[in-house]
Amino acid sequence: MHSAVLLIEFGAIILCLGLLGRAAARLRFSPIPLYLLAGLAFGEGGLLPLGASEEFVATGAEIGVILLLLMLGLEYTASDLVSNLKAHYPSGLVDCTLNALPGAAAALLLGWGPVAAVVLAGVTWISSSGVIAKVLGDLGRVGNRETPVILSILVLEDLAMAVYLPIVTALVAGVGLAAGSVTLAIALGAAGLVLFVAVRYGRVISRFVSSDDPEKLLLVVLGLTILVAGIAQQLQVSAAVGAFLVGIALSGEVAEGAHTLLSPLRDLFAAIFFVFFGLHTDPASIPPVLLPALALAFVTALTKIATGYWAARRAGISVGGRWRAGGALVARGEFSIVIAGLAVTAGIEPSLGPLATAYVLILVVLGPLTARYTQPLAERLTARFGLPERRGPAGQPEGREPEQPEAEGEARQQTAVGD
Repeated sequence: MHSAVLLIEFGAIILCLGLLGRAAARLRFSPIPLYLLAGLAFGEGGLLPLGASEEFVATGAEIGVILLLLMLGLEYTASDLVSNLKAHYPSGLVDCTLNALPGAAAALLLGWGPVAAVVLAGVTWISSSGVIAKVLGDLGRVGNRETPVILSILVLEDLAMAVYLPIVTALVAGVGLAAGSVTLAIALGAAGLVLFVAVRYGRVISRFVSSDDPEKLLLVVLGLTILVAGIAQQLQVSAAVGAFLVGIALSGEVAEGAHTLLSPLRDLFAAIFFVFFGLHTDPASIPPVLLPALALAFVTALTKIATGYWAARRAGISVGGRWRAGGALVARGEFSIVIAGLAVTAGIEPSLGPLATAYVLILVVLGPLTARYTQPLAERLTARFGLPERRGPAGQPEGREPEQPEAEGEARQQTAVGD
């Protein structure tokens, strides 16, 4: 009987997610807020609370986080990460400073303590690679001059996760300074070792994993990833970091083949992860934190716009491209939820989960709007207040980018970000 109830509940969840995903696709919108709302509806205090399938959903959520980070790692090679780190680290530092500090300050002002401050700093810092990549594609901006700047910031944020997640994991676990230092040293050592091995022996690893049979390739990559993620978690590093490093180590045709095979699984289990996060958030707990979430969303939307503007200006992009870069970076999503989920699971602060849920819901809706309208709004304000319009090197108004030939636009795609 228990098995039948589990199948009914889990089947209903998957069907509901499929219908929500279809609705989001028709609206050309990210499905993440709909998945979070579904979790709120199925969770304790929601419309249809689950019982039998919650433990199964929890396991699926863990796999979802692992696959999210694996797929992210597959998008980058070790040489990409090293070159981006060398060329754009000042932009990464500005990004961290402007966007992590508001979250930390908000947690301290709310009286949540230093551990919650570190967690909320990560929630407000990391942009959503998936949402931003989809928005850039929908707006036809993949070949724009500012797009490599946007992607470089996202790469640096993803690379920073390999250091940040072990720190958060150690903090929420309540380990001491010595144990936390050991955990961080292990994480840094593992990341450095994987990058070194990937640069020197990436082809050897890829040949070992490679297979012409899609079934065998899927089993080997998935099994290797979950094994490494489990070992990483046993070492108190983070299963997500382990999966990310496995993705980096794979390259070439193996990475492309694994990406194609694992994309449907990633989408399925990532959706389950968002539902699971919503399950642990009582809808009644959101209204009390809605005003702080709105204030934090407003402040960090402005700081992300400032980050993109500064980074694009540093890269020599014209004024219009600077505003577009800033507006595109506003969306938060999957990684903010991953970070908040660590604290929620550890029971750090009861209000942190509801605040993170409301915050992500706001910015995942606002992000596509800022990507589309930041530049036109800035141009209108400039014209209204009579500010002079600067001219670009070709005599074009700097507020507008000249059209890019298709071939040139494709050549500018230095780094790919997952959909």
